[in-house]
Amino acid sequence: MSPMLPLILAAATGSPQSVEEVSVIGRRLDLTGEAISASEGEVGPTGIGGWPLLRTGDLMEFVPGMVATQHSGSGKANQYFLRGFNLDHGTDFATSVDGMPVNLRTHGHGQGYTDLNFVIPETVGRLHYRKGPYYADVGDFSSAGAAAFSTADTLPEGLAELSLGEYGWRRGVIADSSELESSALLYAAEWQTYAGPWSDIDEDVNKLNLLAKLSGELGGGRGSVTAMSYDNDWNSPDQIPARAVEQGIIDAYGSIDGALGGETSRRSLSANWDAPLDDGAFRANAYIIDYEFSLWSNFTYGLDDAARGDQFKQFDDRRIYGFDLSRQWRGERNGWELGLQGRRDDIGRVGLYRTEAREPVARVREDAVMEDSLGFYAAHNYALTDTLRSYLGLRYDHYDFDVEASLPQNSGTESDGATSFKASLAWQPFDIAEFYASFGQGLHSNDARGTVIQLDPTSGEAAEPVDPLVASSGYELGARVFVSDRLHSTLALWSLELDSELLFVGDAGNTEASRPSERSGVELGVYWFASERLDAELELSYTDASFADREMVGDDIPGAIPLVASAAVNYRGDGGWFAAAHLRHFGSYPLVEDGGVESAGSSLLNLRVGRDLQSWRLQLDLLNALDSDDHDVDYFYASRLAGEAAGGVEDIHYHIFEPRSLRASVRYKF
Repeated sequence: MSPMLPLILAAATGSPQSVEEVSVIGRRLDLTGEAISASEGEVGPTGIGGWPLLRTGDLMEFVPGMVATQHSGSGKANQYFLRGFNLDHGTDFATSVDGMPVNLRTHGHGQGYTDLNFVIPETVGRLHYRKGPYYADVGDFSSAGAAAFSTADTLPEGLAELSLGEYGWRRGVIADSSELESSALLYAAEWQTYAGPWSDIDEDVNKLNLLAKLSGELGGGRGSVTAMSYDNDWNSPDQIPARAVEQGIIDAYGSIDGALGGETSRRSLSANWDAPLDDGAFRANAYIIDYEFSLWSNFTYGLDDAARGDQFKQFDDRRIYGFDLSRQWRGERNGWELGLQGRRDDIGRVGLYRTEAREPVARVREDAVMEDSLGFYAAHNYALTDTLRSYLGLRYDHYDFDVEASLPQNSGTESDGATSFKASLAWQPFDIAEFYASFGQGLHSNDARGTVIQLDPTSGEAAEPVDPLVASSGYELGARVFVSDRLHSTLALWSLELDSELLFVGDAGNTEASRPSERSGVELGVYWFASERLDAELELSYTDASFADREMVGDDIPGAIPLVASAAVNYRGDGGWFAAAHLRHFGSYPLVEDGGVESAGSSLLNLRVGRDLQSWRLQLDLLNALDSDDHDVDYFYASRLAGEAAGGVEDIHYHIFEPRSLRASVRYKF
């Protein structure tokens, strides 16, 4: 995601002609006069550091309307929900960190897999989110929106923190920055372990993150080089069938298969350079990522193999290379941006294997994939009058897929391209308010293996290839009101059409292309900064989602959450005291197409209280403060337990909230 867009828009309204760093405190940044929709915003380190987080992936919940849950162990990517999408682990929502894409194409577990566990929250300097396909500089996976995390160049102070909590929670982090002659060095390390509250599984999480970032003035601009390293291994308490709990086979914190889990490693090196020019600016980004992933899962137990069980392993080993170049020009009333983005996923091996107690039984499929993409975009912003701005964008994406499969019939090459058009109007009749009308076309790529498949590797029957690229189109009317530094709000009415859904398939633990869909909704955000001591926010989102074609099986989209509500309060008192509360609720949602089975929805409250004492900070986090036994996620599909007939039983399978837990932290600031 390019950070150039605000500069283009600022240029058209006569803002200073330089690449300027804006200090974002919480959500206070006034985007009137710059944004092209009501569905974009920024969150700074004060806001990000204010909420208690159960997992690193909860950082995504700073995107209004986003729900981040988990149906497996702590080391796995979160499950995300937004605008009526069950995004699985990231499909249709593009995420980046320091310009590096996080979504993984043709991934062993699911298309667009988005694992944020390699991010150290204390090093995040800014989150820029944009919902909807209205932005020319974002391509794949961005139909529902996009989020760009940026790490800080420097920290206001160094920190060393140790956290201890119930259920074996242990976390240590150290982060600091040093000013050198003409540059700055940021370095950080994070270690975490966790046993979890599960009755028959020790998660045994062992996570280690390292980060080093060198930044400074370079060639008339500012450059940075960032190295990141991430290692994690864990055991997984996966979703369980409701009937197993009702029959007393296990309790709600138990497991059917106790030999599940995963391992992930990630190494990356990225470089960024921003250069102000007399007539605009130039930005360049390049990255290389080395990634390996193994995951053992079992969703159906004995449905396919009553003797050995249905456990399987998904594996992914790849390197990713990419770049992002953009040039911006500005005039008195207009601005241009041209950009070129390239990416190669060199997947040495991506596979699916039958296993028993993590030992190999049979290979289902194993592939080597080379997937290349090249995207070009042009964006133009024009100040039609003193109060009316226009934005036009055009984007072209081209993909090449090359699959070498263990089953020769499933080898092959494919290519495809897509053009996307974007347009917005922004009208600011008053200093405090701006109104928007936006349209955009977007896309998501499909798994390369699906684009050339001829035979189902499990059944041996003929299989139909999927379209390489799936188109979407969205519309939005919105308003942004910035009454003062104390109060601002956003309102958006939106709709989105998608040519093909990606749906979770329980018996395979995977996703598959499905029917076209349509969604529409309304979102409201209210942000109140009562004083320097107290601020609060309320975000409400309602979505109506259905399949666009009409079939007898029904029109409901499984996993499409209609109602999401979030509220947060932050307080800073005398003597260094501080407190925070964050409440998240999502309503019931369909689990099958005819709406006959629904999830009950859930509510989660997290609390924080602490005190700053000169160089020390003492902090208590109370997670799931109401000790709710609601569910993180629900699915409905067939599975087979011991003693059940062939064909299994269709049932709700769920992952329960972790029970109320207390975590205490001590931080030394230096």
